[in-house]
Amino acid sequence: MKRLIYIICTMLACGLLSGCGGPKLATANEQYARGEYNDAAKTYRKIYNKLTKPDERTMRGEVAWKMGLCHRELNQSARAAAAFQNAIRYKYPDSLAQLYLAEALHAEGKYPQAIKAYKDFLEIAPDSKEAKNGLDGATMANATRGERTRYVVKQHKLFNSRRADYAPMYAPGETDIIYFTTTNENVNGTKKSEITGMKKGDIWMSRKNERGEWMRPEAVEGELNTEFDEGIISFSPDGSMMYLTRARREPNSPTSVEIFTSTRSDAKWSAPQKLEITADTISVYAHPAVSPDGTYLYFTSDMPGGEGGRDIWRINLKDRVGSLENLGKWINTPGDEMFPYMRTDSVMYFASDGHPGYGGLDIFRAELTKSGGWKVENMGRPVNSPADDFGITFEPGAERGFLSSNRDDARGYDHIFSFELPELQIWISGWVLDRDDEPVPNAVIRIVGNDGSNQKEVARTDGSFRFPLSRGVSYVMLAGAKGYLNAKQEFTADTAEEDAEYNVDFILASINKPVVIDNIFYDFDKASLRPESKTALDEMAQVMRDNPNITIEMASHTDRKGSDEYNLALSERRAKSVIDYLISVGIASDRLQHVGYGESRPKTITKRLAKEYPQFPEGTVLDEKYIETLPEADQEAADQINRRTEFQVLSIDYNMF
Repeated sequence: MKRLIYIICTMLACGLLSGCGGPKLATANEQYARGEYNDAAKTYRKIYNKLTKPDERTMRGEVAWKMGLCHRELNQSARAAAAFQNAIRYKYPDSLAQLYLAEALHAEGKYPQAIKAYKDFLEIAPDSKEAKNGLDGATMANATRGERTRYVVKQHKLFNSRRADYAPMYAPGETDIIYFTTTNENVNGTKKSEITGMKKGDIWMSRKNERGEWMRPEAVEGELNTEFDEGIISFSPDGSMMYLTRARREPNSPTSVEIFTSTRSDAKWSAPQKLEITADTISVYAHPAVSPDGTYLYFTSDMPGGEGGRDIWRINLKDRVGSLENLGKWINTPGDEMFPYMRTDSVMYFASDGHPGYGGLDIFRAELTKSGGWKVENMGRPVNSPADDFGITFEPGAERGFLSSNRDDARGYDHIFSFELPELQIWISGWVLDRDDEPVPNAVIRIVGNDGSNQKEVARTDGSFRFPLSRGVSYVMLAGAKGYLNAKQEFTADTAEEDAEYNVDFILASINKPVVIDNIFYDFDKASLRPESKTALDEMAQVMRDNPNITIEMASHTDRKGSDEYNLALSERRAKSVIDYLISVGIASDRLQHVGYGESRPKTITKRLAKEYPQFPEGTVLDEKYIETLPEADQEAADQINRRTEFQVLSIDYNMF
């Protein structure tokens, strides 16, 4: 059914093939004329193998050309490429052999060879839009071999038979019922299709069981399926009417492809009724797609007035007279555009071999613009492949569903594949620790995003936490715990389309013990702050802003060198310089006190300091008596530890009003 409208049009060329002599060649031509491409290809192959004499080279080229046409219609691109190469080799005069060779190589994923073949054809026909688009597609595909979107595509074994299964479709609002077209051995009738060589298509369906698992497919109930080809469906918004494609073949008349409707009564579907679109009885009308609001029917046709090949058209179902409309050059090309699917009233998916792609039919997404045109983009790998990819449907409300493809099938049979765009896994994780690198018990982390999200989590016993994020959102994070000051972080998640995990740690200051402010520097024997101290003091100012209810004492300590009186005065001046800086950046003066302790309060080695200075055991007091027992290098390290600026929380109930 997928290639039906191709095949009917190419059958018009049969008269060109019927003049060749010989009974076997006449048999092959008749098989081709009836659309029996598989049998015709076999017959042509036998004839080709017998044409071995030098004076039969011309005939061999013609038979290779016809054999290539058969394999082309059967989607057997590797065999088609070999046949067209032989046609060119034996000087078959139709230059389309070069174009068809390029297309077959393109569909095989042999992009460098396809590029050369397209260029060779463009030297013959430099204005060919088909060749230009093909060249653009093969060039793009070759340049992006390693690139893939995040979609995951898998063949859905349950829905697929040993024949062709394709064109899946969800009923409106349904997530547990899927319809599709199948040519399996259990469809209606016993005759094989004169067009495809397989049994004629029927519409089947599958449901999910109570565990959410798809059950074995079965034919839809009612009078919908007949001895004709039925398939490729769409539904009215309420799901009560089905629009379908039917191909009818009657004796002594051409095959007609038309759109029919069927209505549902309980679980059964009525006998199809033809939908009159135009008075034209020669053109193809296929692949119906109803817009979600029920206003328009989109469909595929080769009727006059299009851009060439098969185009996508639409008609107003509520007022058909005068509403027939070709979607124009944004969508349609000199190639074929088919299988429209309206996800919303302004977003359409369709299959095309005319827009640049990866080979064969590709699936494209088109969005209606404010100006009335369409923005068209290829869905990329792995949704698309070098083979034919078409007939997509989305599960309502989700970024997953099913599509059709004949990838990885040498016979050219179509199969149903599932696809899904996994949600981006973006996380932010980290630790809540105190200033001694110990986990803070029962720490609470809150994270608020500018998208309106608001999350809260208690850190684990080891101080770790982990939050999911959304791409491109800015967050404010706040960590706090009883007995500790709050700490705030700001963060913006990357906009890249990839999984990511970011790390943010919170170091909380205790309310109950002094906290050293690292990286406060003074010139020797002076109280003035050095410029490199600004970063640490700005962080201290932020702590005050994040904890607006606290008051603090800012203390400065010196080492053992110098007199007690001198060190006391120096430390007093240094503590005041820190307070002056905090006031200058907006911290209220009545929240700040300063004091200098000189050398009177030597530092006690904490767990963190013991890790940094393993020569000093945890709990050691760095007083003058102890330091004088150390080697000279360790004495300098101990003096450095004692020279410090630290703050102590005085109260937690400050109120500026």
